[in-house]
Amino acid sequence: MNPYNAQGQRPQNQSSFKELDATSLYCPRCRQAGPVRKRLLLVLPQGEEYEYLCARCGTSVGMKIDNSAQNDRLIY
Repeated sequence: MNPYNAQGQRPQNQSSFKELDATSLYCPRCRQAGPVRKRLLLVLPQGEEYEYLCARCGTSVGMKIDNSAQNDRLIY
């Protein structure tokens, strides 16, 4: 069974890897890749904005907007 199609490319699977979370990112302060913590910053209409922090020193090493967490409910 060949996992590739006739053009030599993998077939597109709609359910694969819709959302990924970083577990290790490069920290400019520590000067090496290391574990990260994910912190919720804002709840926006287009999704939730997260900040990735170095687990060793607390430096911000990245941002992410999670579009899958959209809520259609109103908060009073």
